[in-house]
Amino acid sequence: MLKLLIDNNMKKFMKNYLLPLAIVLGISTMPSCTKLDPKLQDPNSIAPNTAGGAPTPPSISAVYEQLNKLTGGQGNWIAMQEHTTDELLGPTRGTDWDDFGEWRRFHLHTYGPDHAQVRNTWNDLNGALFQTTLIAETATGLTKAEGQFLRSFFRFITCDLYGQVQTRPATAAAAAIPDVLTRAAAIDAIIAELESAVPALPNYNRTNRSLATKEAAWALLAKCYLNKAVYKQSPTSPAGPFTFSPADMNKVTEYCNNIADNALLSIDTYYWDNFKWDNGSVSTENIFVRGGNGIGSDPRAGNGTGLRWATFMSHHYNQAPGGWNGFATLSDFYDSFEPNDVRRNDTLANYTNQTGEVAGFVIGQVRAPYDVATDKVAIGQPIVNLKDRSGNPLIFTRNVSMFFNGEATGIRPTKFPLDPATMNAGGEASPNEFPHFRFSEIRLMKAEAILRGATSGVNGETPLAIVNSIRSLRRATALSSVTLPVLLAERGRELYLEGYRRTDMIRFGVFNAPVQERRSTSEAYKTVFPIPTESLASNPNLKQNFGY
Repeated sequence: MLKLLIDNNMKKFMKNYLLPLAIVLGISTMPSCTKLDPKLQDPNSIAPNTAGGAPTPPSISAVYEQLNKLTGGQGNWIAMQEHTTDELLGPTRGTDWDDFGEWRRFHLHTYGPDHAQVRNTWNDLNGALFQTTLIAETATGLTKAEGQFLRSFFRFITCDLYGQVQTRPATAAAAAIPDVLTRAAAIDAIIAELESAVPALPNYNRTNRSLATKEAAWALLAKCYLNKAVYKQSPTSPAGPFTFSPADMNKVTEYCNNIADNALLSIDTYYWDNFKWDNGSVSTENIFVRGGNGIGSDPRAGNGTGLRWATFMSHHYNQAPGGWNGFATLSDFYDSFEPNDVRRNDTLANYTNQTGEVAGFVIGQVRAPYDVATDKVAIGQPIVNLKDRSGNPLIFTRNVSMFFNGEATGIRPTKFPLDPATMNAGGEASPNEFPHFRFSEIRLMKAEAILRGATSGVNGETPLAIVNSIRSLRRATALSSVTLPVLLAERGRELYLEGYRRTDMIRFGVFNAPVQERRSTSEAYKTVFPIPTESLASNPNLKQNFGY
């Protein structure tokens, strides 16, 4: 049956093989659980062809909109970065959340070229690369620099996930088959383009946090140099061991220092200011964000926080707002936090008293405001203990399984607390912003670079002092020493569910190690995702990654 499905869909794909943009982007014509964005099915609707020649560049606002696909749903990029790690699990609850085993395959590292989200994310990223190239190579001045930054950002993600990056000139005809950059060549191209874009970009001033700035480019450059050893590794041994160059680590400290020189950026005195509904106005850390309504009238700002990810995916159906009772945090990860660490959970002003919920991880008896007259959960009503759909106390438990779960199993994360004023209407109007780059990570990158051999730009700082300066503001006790494993654990506590964890675990050499609900070591080649099968057929320059 599976062979017949593949054969039939390959015939359908070959029938459409000559469609210009399908060739350019490697877009799948196989059906999947997630419908492709119409703009990706027909990118020329944004960047129309000119008399069959090179496509016309889109607006810069259309290019910024491509960022929404990264965090605008429960799957794809952010799921690939989190579900494959020690932070998160997508448990099947009866028939709920089976989804053809997609979430299990992520956590068990059994994904392959047929995985729907692997395919959809590849399509999204290549659609973004198509559009950003048209801006980066045809615009001038600030717009060109923005296009270069955005192309570098999407190239970085593509390089990180898939190890290959398709590229072709903006002046090429729409039917032109792209060349392919290897992982090693891609990281060099990303760094060169970012460094050339920086002079034309403005400095970060808080109001432009949704746009490309020098600080955003420096943050991405620091991330590039920190992971460069991973991307320069032989494709046949992508899990390492890696050799980190002191020269690369010096570049990390250089760019982190550049960012720290901006007096508008500092570690926020309250962790949840970076994520709750008013983070656009109160955070002192968020350097480059997407989503929210508080950015102003700039047409490039747009929404895209991803409320599915923020709350709906972990909330039970009976909570405020009602969720889809999906994802859970692994108890081993939860236990890595000290009880007083505000990052684990905290009573949040103007939130807990209205919703009955803490910010962070929710465990135990679940509470919410309940209207007896209407039998509905509603903000403004008395806080009560909730019940599940069978009338039993709704108690989130520590235990969670890959296969066998009740509706209350698993500790639930609430990383982006929604505006209570929006919850009776479903919470979708909550203006939370998703931070792609945050100042605390800049500080942790500098600490790591020093540990890995940086010899310049240290400025007398030590990894221990840097880490403890953050922990003190998170109500965690000071550490007596910082090693690489300790730093990885600290990055997990500080940056969980922000799309970093898979990349971090690979760089630290532990991505394939057993974790809770995955008892065996996975194959080393799983550190890089496969190229979707149909994309290999559409572009002969692509080659399947080692091991698949």
